[in-house]
Amino acid sequence: MLFLLVQQLQGWLEAVGLWKFLRVFKDVTFRAPMALVLSFAVCIVLGPRVIAWLRRRKIGDLARFDQAEVDKLLSGKSGTPTMGGILIVSAIAGSTLLLGNLSNFYVTMALVCLLWLAAVGAADDWLKLTAARRSGGRQGLHTWEKLLFQLGLGVILSYFTYRHGGQWAQTHTLYFPFFKDVTLGLSLPAFVFLGTTVLVGTSNAVNLSDGLDGLAAGCSAIVGFTLFILAVVVGHFPLARYLNLTYILPAGEMAVLAGAITGACLGFLWFNCHPARVFMGDTGSLALGGLTAYIAIVLRQELLLLLLGGVFVAEALSVLIQVGYFKYSRRRYGEGRRVFLMAPLHLHFIRRGWVETQVVVRFWLIGALLAALTLASVKLR
Repeated sequence: MLFLLVQQLQGWLEAVGLWKFLRVFKDVTFRAPMALVLSFAVCIVLGPRVIAWLRRRKIGDLARFDQAEVDKLLSGKSGTPTMGGILIVSAIAGSTLLLGNLSNFYVTMALVCLLWLAAVGAADDWLKLTAARRSGGRQGLHTWEKLLFQLGLGVILSYFTYRHGGQWAQTHTLYFPFFKDVTLGLSLPAFVFLGTTVLVGTSNAVNLSDGLDGLAAGCSAIVGFTLFILAVVVGHFPLARYLNLTYILPAGEMAVLAGAITGACLGFLWFNCHPARVFMGDTGSLALGGLTAYIAIVLRQELLLLLLGGVFVAEALSVLIQVGYFKYSRRRYGEGRRVFLMAPLHLHFIRRGWVETQVVVRFWLIGALLAALTLASVKLR
C-alpha cells in the first residue's frame, strides 16, 4: 500500500524536489528491514491483547502425549493459550500489505499461501481445542483433510508460479547446492511435483517442531533471516552474478516477506520463550512452514532449504522413521519397536534427561550453524 501510494505521488514530489529523498521507499533493501521491524512491533503491541482474548475464550493447550513421563515433565503447559499463530499471521500479512509491492505476482501468491494455511491450521486448532464443549465433537481435522488442503494449495501455487515465470528461463531451473554447473531444467509436471512436495513437507515439518517453548519460532526466525539475505541477492543483478545465483528481479520482493517472517517470529518469541505465555498452534506453524517453502521455490532454492531448515527436516524424519519402523517391526516381530525414545526428535532428548531450555537453545544453535553453512555454500557455487 505504501509502495503504491509513493508511486501515485511521485510526479508531485518530483515537482517540489522531494522525490530523490523519498525514492528510498521504493527500494526493497529499505522496505524489507522495515517489514522486519514493523512485524516485530505488531507482535509486541498486540501480543498481550491477543493472549488475553485467547484466555477469555479458554483456548488452551491440553499438553497430552503418549507417555506418562513426558506428560509429567510438560504438565505445566496445560491451559496455556494456543492459536497464537493468528498474531504471527497478522503481523506478516499487515507488514506485507503496507510495505510490499502488491502488484508483484509472487507477493500475491505468498499472501494466498499464508492465509490459506493459516485458515486450515485455525480450523484444526479450533476443532481440537473446543472439542470438550461439544458433545461428540471431533478432535481436529483428519490428517487426510489437512493433506488435501495442503496438496491443493501446493499444486495451485506451483502451477501458476511456473506459468508466470515463463518469461525467465531460469525460473524453471533446479539448482544444486555446492555445485556450480549442476542444474536441471524442470518441465511443468516436474515443477509442480517438486513445489508441492516442498510446500507440504516444510509446512508439516514446522508443525511437528512446534512442541517446546520457543523452538519453532526461534528456528523459523533463523530460516527467515537467511532467506531475507538470499532474496536480496537474487533480486540484485551484480550480487547475483558475483555469487552465481539465479537473477530474478521480481523475486527480490520476497525479501519483504522473509523480513516479515523474521520480525513476527522474534516478536512472538517475546511471549513464547520459556515459560511460554502462548503457543502458535497449527494456525502459525502450518502457515510459517508453507510460506517459507514458497519463498524458497520462488528463489529457486528448494534443495538449499533442506540444509537451511535442517532442524525441521530432522524433526520430520524422526517421525517418519519412528512410525515406519514401528509398523515394520510389528509385522516382522509381532510387536512394535522404536528407534527413538519418542518422536518428534525434541521429545527424544526430553526423555534422555535434557531440560526443555537445553533442547531449545541447542536446536537454535544448530539452526544458526546450518544458516551459516547455507550462506557459505552460496559462495562455493
